[in-house]
Amino acid sequence: MIQSFDNVWDAIEETPQEAENMKIRSKLMMVLTAHIEKNKMTQAQAAKFFGVTQPRISDLMRGKISVFSIDMLVNMLASAELHITHIEIGGKVMA
Repeated sequence: MIQSFDNVWDAIEETPQEAENMKIRSKLMMVLTAHIEKNKMTQAQAAKFFGVTQPRISDLMRGKISVFSIDMLVNMLASAELHITHIEIGGKVMA
């Protein structure tokens, strides 16, 4: 039997909790990376803008998700005065 998943993280993480954490981190990393690319920032400029070191920006741009926590990514957003404006949560309705 072939098993299917809604998301790659659901397929590769061991627990639903780990999968949800990775989904959030990957989305935040994509938003930060897109902001850097959209504004044509160098890694040094982005580091100053987000309040981190240049090697951290390098890790971000290379997608090294394992070195970033949700807290770190949210702090980077806040340092740049970027804001989360919408969070959508779906799931099973419990009766």
